[in-house]
Amino acid sequence: MTANSIPPPAAPDRAYGYADLPALMSLMTGDEKHGPAATSTLDALWVLYDRVLRVSPARVDDPGRDRFLLSKGHGPMAYYAVLAARGFLPVDRLSGFGSYDSPLGHHPDRTLVPGVEIGSGSLGHGLPLAVGMVLGLRARGQADPRVWVLVGDAELDEGSNHEAIAFAGATGLDRLHTLVIDNSSASHALPGGIAARFTAAGWSVATVDGRDHEALYAAYTRPHPGRPHAVIARVEPKNA
Repeated sequence: MTANSIPPPAAPDRAYGYADLPALMSLMTGDEKHGPAATSTLDALWVLYDRVLRVSPARVDDPGRDRFLLSKGHGPMAYYAVLAARGFLPVDRLSGFGSYDSPLGHHPDRTLVPGVEIGSGSLGHGLPLAVGMVLGLRARGQADPRVWVLVGDAELDEGSNHEAIAFAGATGLDRLHTLVIDNSSASHALPGGIAARFTAAGWSVATVDGRDHEALYAAYTRPHPGRPHAVIARVEPKNA
């Protein structure tokens, strides 16, 4: 543990729900917040952590846990708020966001924040890392953990994602789940949209309203035997 890392989590001071998330996000007041990037992920993250992911503060190192990778790491306020609400980090640490000695940086750091699986930075790396994580778990004989990765639609412009999508579909990595937040940021959108791209590569695909919690849950839990699964969550355009 480094000097400014958050210690192993204790029980939260009270139960927090979805309605508390705006107030938790408001505690983070530093510069470079990337507000739209953060709020675009809020509902999708909450449903995932509240109802789908098999991970908790008590099992952040459990080999059998599900893995969540935040590739869309810029603007992580919603992610930090959800982690705090679920007890992974103390709520009182949120106010230090982005400050010199805070573990809550402008990109999450897996060595500093409990429950964070990867450090983010340059966009386009999360999906290839998720592919590698699925393969690593398979090599160790761990067939149960699911790997989820959240990417932004603009990240799909990166060549590393082209390769990861093609490989995962061709090899049937059915423990891999990609959540794409579509806020119309991509510079090189393809005919047919994001869903067509994953479908052509052999993925199971669902496109939903990224603010509709029941639709998100149904898409997250849709069976997809023998294929990786992509959920495209459409939210309001970034510049709307």
